Amino acid sequence: MLPSNRKRMAVTSTGREARSTYKVLKYVDGYTFLEVRIETGRTHQIRVHFAAIGYPVVGDPVYGVKSPLLKRQFLHAYHLELLLPCDGRSHTFSCDLPPDLEYVLKTLRVTGR
Repeated sequence: MLPSNRKRMAVTSTGREARSTYKVLKYVDGYTFLEVRIETGRTHQIRVHFAAIGYPVVGDPVYGVKSPLLKRQFLHAYHLELLLPCDGRSHTFSCDLPPDLEYVLKTLRVTGR
């Protein structure tokens, strides 16, 4: 059976395998701040997995709901390790949490949402 919305993925028994692991970093005013590791890299993998267990990514209008706290999903790749085809070697990239997401964390702590 084909999905009715080909741009929206789902967890199904007949779908391609996708593996994610996660660790809770902290709880912030009713939200959970996670570190997620994806092993397979499927389309929307993090978003689909967490929506499937009832915990959609904050601000995700496709798999959850929009958020009054920000204009995008609260999703950030802070550390990537990839084998690049240009040289076949492993390369690591890191990037701190951007200001808009830091602001949301500070706002939640201050206002107690």
